[in-house]
Amino acid sequence: MREQNSNFNIDKYLSVCEQLGQEPDPQKMPLTESDFPDEVQVAFFMFNLLSDVWEGMSGSYMGKDWSGCDLLFSTYEIEDKRNTLYFMKAYERILMNYRFEEAERKRKEDERKSKSGGKNFTHNVKG
Repeated sequence: MREQNSNFNIDKYLSVCEQLGQEPDPQKMPLTESDFPDEVQVAFFMFNLLSDVWEGMSGSYMGKDWSGCDLLFSTYEIEDKRNTLYFMKAYERILMNYRFEEAERKRKEDERKSKSGGKNFTHNVKG
């Protein structure tokens, strides 16, 4: 599952296929929210209404503030609260793992750069 603001969407996939002269494969197309069952779409909607929590010093994403969840369920008259909450928490877990992996990848990349003395410049010197 991809974040909503994922860098690779259906339009980009179709553009890449066109540039490569390939027929688009529906099995390889990125998913959109509308590809999921209604119950999951409701969970995405409710999840996006919750506010994000960020750690102040490091700016790390800590997840969602779940304290307003019951009010949202009441306001939007969600009947199947248990399953909606299940899908919301499952999505949060996937999102948190994705963000952790991205932060870890970036940390390792920065570590490699600092060990190599920062930016590497290559000059072709002929003599």
